[in-house]
Amino acid sequence: MRQLLYLILITNSLNMFGVEHYFVQQDSFAKELSRYNFFTDQQAQIPNDRVFSYSLASALFSDFTKKQRWMYVPDGYQASYRENGVYDFPDGSALIKTFYYDDDSINKKNLLETRLLIKNNGSWKAASYAWNEDQSEAYLKIAGKTIATNFIDQNGETKKVRYRVPNVNQCKECHAVNDEISPIGPKARNMNHDVYYDQVEINQIEHFINNKIFKPHAINEKLAIDWTNPSMSLDDRARSYLDINCGHCHIETGAANSTGLYLDLNEKRKNHLGIYKKPVATGRGSGGFKYSIVPGKPSESILIHRMKSLDPGIMMPESGRALADKEAIEMLEEWIINL
Repeated sequence: MRQLLYLILITNSLNMFGVEHYFVQQDSFAKELSRYNFFTDQQAQIPNDRVFSYSLASALFSDFTKKQRWMYVPDGYQASYRENGVYDFPDGSALIKTFYYDDDSINKKNLLETRLLIKNNGSWKAASYAWNEDQSEAYLKIAGKTIATNFIDQNGETKKVRYRVPNVNQCKECHAVNDEISPIGPKARNMNHDVYYDQVEINQIEHFINNKIFKPHAINEKLAIDWTNPSMSLDDRARSYLDINCGHCHIETGAANSTGLYLDLNEKRKNHLGIYKKPVATGRGSGGFKYSIVPGKPSESILIHRMKSLDPGIMMPESGRALADKEAIEMLEEWIINL
């Protein structure tokens, strides 16, 4: 009884700004998402005062799901800028991302899963929480889960999808840098754009500096853009898309480093970008084509072939999607034609 009381006292004393530090600082994850108290209203996805929403210039494609992102940094600590890398977050920090479709029939979000990245003892750990049917709670899914659902696409058509909540090992397929779990999105180049907070437009990084989430810093790197913006250059749109969707694996420190195909935003070597680059290992994935990218010929480019495929043994990315990103493929085909 004394131990239980002691635990309650510790938890309450650390429960600053509504976030349960006791759970954030543990090596294991809580079974229910609500145990962290990241939200004042979890179903409505209304965050606590120290849980800040953020957005990326271009988002990772995940079967046309929409996403809400938040970050939590313990009070009194700040994340530091790292050039061309993810911000260096202090221990006890959490990155929270909810995947959902809009459900127009009930004018609510159809919440699918919420993923957590929590940093403790200098290392990040990842977990996925799948939402129950009545959307009242999300539960830890170590082995993953398949959710049969549907959504309305931009043409007003109903699309069926078997949405896959990843298991623990699948998280590392994308979130691996030098074999260690790492975030993908919160880099300065992805976050340096204007957003609205409390109906006031402000640069997102400036907002985080003002709220003492980030240490003050200058930005010394190439910036990503919104690839869906047709007013931007085609090359910048293509490179930004490839960077956020492929560059976290296809980089010298990523899981696909042995391929020699590097799609990071800063890559300048044409061969490593895939131009007339032969695949390291041949097989079904190549589709019988010779090069990753053939300038002027998207139909002969392995990159396009694998993006179009829904075959698990061919498609890229290997996990995280059951549908093809048609608009992005058309944009990249145009880019290849103009190379």
